[in-house]
Formats: sequence, C-alpha cells, structure tokens
Amino acid sequence: MPYSVDDCKLLKLPKEAESNLTCLNDRSILPFGVKRIYYLYGIIEKQDRGAHAHKELFQLILAASGSFKIELDDGKSKKELFLNKPSQGLLIVPGIWRNLTDFSFGSVALVLASEYYTEDDYIRNYDEFLKYRQDNV
Repeated sequence: MPYSVDDCKLLKLPKEAESNLTCLNDRSILPFGVKRIYYLYGIIEKQDRGAHAHKELFQLILAASGSFKIELDDGKSKKELFLNKPSQGLLIVPGIWRNLTDFSFGSVALVLASEYYTEDDYIRNYDEFLKYRQDNV
C-alpha cells in the first residue's frame, strides 16, 4: 500500500537540556539507517528546490539554519509545513512529491537519506509521478 502525505511527520529531535546540541546517533530516533547526508545552502530569493519524488527513499529534512516551507503531495492530498527549528525534522516517506519554497536568507536545509544516490529512484516529472501513484495503488 502506498504512503500518503499523512505518513510524513514532524519529528522532535533530542536536544541537550543545557545547550543547543542535537545528536542523531540513536536508531530509535529515525525509522531508517542513514546512508547519505547532504545540505542545501546559498539558495537565492524566490528559488524553489526539490520538485521530485522518490520511489524507495526515506528522508529526514530539517532547517539547520533559517527557515523554509515544504509542500508535500501524494497525488490526492497536499500538505504544507514550515521548518524553522534545528531540533525538529520532517520525515518524508517514499512516493511523495516534495517542493521546498520560501527560503529565508542564509537558510540551510539538511537532509538525511536512507539510501545512496541513484537516479533510478527519482521521479522528476509531475505527470509521471501521478501515473506512478496511480499504477502503485
């Protein structure tokens, strides 16, 4: 059964009580093992990022600095979330179209991914995404 936007959840990440330190070394925090970490930065005003879906990949996206919005779409329902806390991350499950928008100046989007990069996992065309969702119900 395919995932929906309701399966994408904000996760409260552990924060040291007396400092601004968040550590993600416990598998109980993330529902997947991390195989790739990358970050987006230097995003110019009005530029969007993302605009794709993954067939198998799970991601945790967080605002390491600044803020931005993430628009989620499962082909039937849509959901928009605002990220602005480094101690909170958005879990995105496979089969969900995502678009990152409204980046504040100097923002950094940190992404933890369940798999290594493979182009075959990406769906970069929205019409192809809708067909993929329809074929995998």
